[in-house]
Amino acid sequence: MSKTVALHTLGCKLNFSETTAMSRMLENEGFINKNFDEVVDFYVINTCSVTDNADKECRQLVRRIQKKAPEAMVVITGCYAQLKPEEIASIPGVNLVLGAAEKFKISDHLKNLTKNDTGKICSCDIEDVNIFTASYSLKERTRIFLKVQDGCDYNCSFCTIPMARGKSRSDSIQNVLTNVEEITKDGSTKEIVLTGINLGDFGKGLHGGKKREESFWELMLALEEKAPIDRIRISSIEPNLLTNEMIEMVSTSKKFMPHFHIPLQSGNDETLANMRRRYKRELYSEKVSLIKKLMPHACIGVDVITGFPGETDDHFEDTARFISDLDVSYLHVFTYSERDHTKALEIKPVVPMSIRNNRNKILRNISYEKMQRFTNEFIGSTRKVLFEGKNKNGMMEGYTDNYIKVSTIFTPELENQIIDWKI
Repeated sequence: MSKTVALHTLGCKLNFSETTAMSRMLENEGFINKNFDEVVDFYVINTCSVTDNADKECRQLVRRIQKKAPEAMVVITGCYAQLKPEEIASIPGVNLVLGAAEKFKISDHLKNLTKNDTGKICSCDIEDVNIFTASYSLKERTRIFLKVQDGCDYNCSFCTIPMARGKSRSDSIQNVLTNVEEITKDGSTKEIVLTGINLGDFGKGLHGGKKREESFWELMLALEEKAPIDRIRISSIEPNLLTNEMIEMVSTSKKFMPHFHIPLQSGNDETLANMRRRYKRELYSEKVSLIKKLMPHACIGVDVITGFPGETDDHFEDTARFISDLDVSYLHVFTYSERDHTKALEIKPVVPMSIRNNRNKILRNISYEKMQRFTNEFIGSTRKVLFEGKNKNGMMEGYTDNYIKVSTIFTPELENQIIDWKI
């Protein structure tokens, strides 16, 4: 009798694409995939470890599984599993911990796992992880997330991702095109989101080497020319890797959407230096200005961290003013949380949590105002909307080319269709 398995994702779009890739692998090996709220033989949690909350969420999920299905086996993989395997292995109810090099061998691990296995760890030194494994989230959402790059060679002082994901490495352009053909062959996929840990660093590590053999710019050109897809989005790209020619290309593209997500992290140069970011705020401002000059309708999202060690009131006010003056559309605001083995732990003084949270609220208010202002600009205009197929209490949602969320009464004929829509 076939074994049943349920997978759950914590964290980013890239994690989501990897979870669905693991799900397909298991299905091909005879496992039956079920929903995570059902009782199954194996539960697999693909973890993130960007914030403390992701760690806590993992522990909560394991406790819930134990109550619901005490006979089931629990497998933890992903970033948290690579960073702190012993800590996870000690959680009551965890049978197996898979590090970064093992997650895509999951079917072999599950076949050999028994209930007698408790806190078993299969991991390796992150320096030895140098293979790229392509993944994409097929048939799960209207927009397909396609991983084209993994790992990071940057060493931002707040970040554990290089320790969890390893060196920067990529798929080849040819293989990305092959995957796009596979994704689109039945005609149902209308949009692909390119994902990676440091997407603009695409082209490194194709054959285990450190040199760049291809570039993200070349990938963009190849997709524009050859990819059989209506819409392509770039998930997130560092400001120092977003070149002017990329921006110019999106402005004339028939496929790339006028939507950029560009991490800033701080609008104060002293804080940026402490964070070990590879740019100053002037460069960021120049990129935003060029985007808006060529595409006034473009949506620009911003990542920003509040309460970083050493961030004074003046530093924060500098950031808030800088962002307020930027012509951007929304913010993703993160409250700084201490991560083991990061350089930021050496920076003093530590910002009290109450101040971090207060600064977070201030930036969230700025984000709300910016999103309201941006969407209000387009009321009454007509833009192309890709509607998703989910019925949410009689309503359905879609996104314009420039990432404005649109809701309307659920209409099956609109599912997965790109429609000219008056906002």
